[in-house]
Amino acid sequence: MMGHRQVEQVALFYEFSLEKHIPADHLLRSIDRFVDLQEIRRDLAPFYSSIGRPSIDPELMIRMLLIGYCLGIRSERRLCDEVHLNLAYRWFCRLGLDGAVPDHSTFSKNRHGRFRQSDLFRRVFESVLRRCIEERLVGGEGFAVDASLIKADANRQKGIEGDKGLPPEAAGRAIDEYLAVLDDAAFGAATEVTPKFVSPSDPAARWTGAHGGQAFFAYSTNYLIDVENAIIVDVEATTAIRQAEVLAAKRMIERSMERFDIYPARLMGDSAYGSAEMLGWLVYEHGIEPHVTVFDKSGRQDGTFSRDDFTYDHASDVYVCPGGKLLTTTGSLIDGGTLRYRASKYDCQACRLKPRCCPKEPARYVPRSIYEGARDMAREIARSWEGLVSRRLRKKIEMLFAHLKRILKLDRLRLRGPNGARDEFILAAIAQNLRKMAKLIPMPTLRPA
Repeated sequence: MMGHRQVEQVALFYEFSLEKHIPADHLLRSIDRFVDLQEIRRDLAPFYSSIGRPSIDPELMIRMLLIGYCLGIRSERRLCDEVHLNLAYRWFCRLGLDGAVPDHSTFSKNRHGRFRQSDLFRRVFESVLRRCIEERLVGGEGFAVDASLIKADANRQKGIEGDKGLPPEAAGRAIDEYLAVLDDAAFGAATEVTPKFVSPSDPAARWTGAHGGQAFFAYSTNYLIDVENAIIVDVEATTAIRQAEVLAAKRMIERSMERFDIYPARLMGDSAYGSAEMLGWLVYEHGIEPHVTVFDKSGRQDGTFSRDDFTYDHASDVYVCPGGKLLTTTGSLIDGGTLRYRASKYDCQACRLKPRCCPKEPARYVPRSIYEGARDMAREIARSWEGLVSRRLRKKIEMLFAHLKRILKLDRLRLRGPNGARDEFILAAIAQNLRKMAKLIPMPTLRPA
């Protein structure tokens, strides 16, 4: 029997509850348990006037941004439309059915003003991380560090040659931020090398061809994670260059120690963090086991003996060459951190192995870093079973970057300048930690009385 179409009849009263219409397994319902924004008003109070028209509730804006970054809604204009129409989004924002959604321009005004002045996003990130620690999702034993390139909001075809500099008429917020970080070791001071091209719209973004394809302007997002549950312990934005990424790793480790009293027992990383200075910093200054691939270019490709063919005697502080002769040092440092061990010219001239050792030099020398002990420790760990396990666990940070770009859709920045990159990276890290907690901690089930 064909049913009849139900014609809408306007009722005088409706009984409607948002709480009843949000599924128990909805992502936002699970995330809502871990969002505590009670301290926002106290932190932002000094940045508001005591008189005048009441502002938009900052907690509402933060909740809307969390929706956008947790669910991959990149446009704030679209985010406002989605919150207006979606019941679950309204429930999460505490708007009810009649609550007004703020205009998208409100986010820009607050982000460039109060939110950055108070470092609000960093405070929210740390409050979420503190909850992760309370839930015992952060063990503090094994940490991993890595960086990933994120394309900047800059047209690669409109870049200008780096040695020419910015045009005199260039102006804007991104230009001001670029000038402000010229002396920051994470940006302008990371290297003295002039980039091939500079973007006039976002000059702090670095021209890079690291992916092997077309070069592009990019920033680096740096993660420090606890490998037990892949919780992001810290996040830092830098220019897309290795020296800046190493500095970011140091900053994140020290910040986690200072603010959360977390002292990692071991650090996992690739060869970008395997320089002698970095390994020495880990071992000698903080007592952290370096589960890091050693950055080593001592191997030779011309068939002559490499440094590994020489045996170092710790007791006598000398190297022994394959011919059994000694290489000694005067103790003078080269480049501030390297000792040079040199053989006797008399021994080398009479040695039958000279064509395979130093055919073009009168005597052979071997450089040794003052941090070589830390490098040897990292090599021994790499050859052990623990090193093999660490290399497997290190992949968890790569999975987070894949999730960041494919699921959260942060493969290209929307905001410009170092501050814009920092805001986006921190918000994305908050979203990933919230989603991780929602996955690992099940929703409580109501038992019938």
